Amino acid sequence: MFLNRSVPQPHPKVGIKSVTASPNYVELVRFLIQPFLESPESLSVDCEISQTLNRAWIRIAFDSTDKGKVFGRGGRNIQAIRTVIAAAAAAAGQSVYLDIYGSATPGREGTSFDEDTEERSPPPKPRERRGNGPSIPIAKPRFR
Repeated sequence: MFLNRSVPQPHPKVGIKSVTASPNYVELVRFLIQPFLESPESLSVDCEISQTLNRAWIRIAFDSTDKGKVFGRGGRNIQAIRTVIAAAAAAAGQSVYLDIYGSATPGREGTSFDEDTEERSPPPKPRERRGNGPSIPIAKPRFR
């Protein structure tokens, strides 16, 4: 028994359809990435879906001048885009892999931004402890 009659209830003879169609990943990716691009016509999206593995591979390419805008500070934009795509894939019972390629930089065609190795400083090394006792800060005496 439903107390709130204002909410429409499904007819008891109508079954829930199973979701077998995959989302339109190409249009979804275009919708999410084009606002970041200065030249949206440079965006190229390719999608390959494996029905046996329930997996989708999405490859995108755009001008490398827009790389910073698409990736965002600390990779926040691209991570949000990946999250939306993964949610759409999960709703369809699939998993998804997004690969991003450069398209305008000479010598960079076909390389993924995910595989870039940026020059970063090495992580700080832990301080070595001298002696077996507790670490006591060393105070230098002041001379006047």
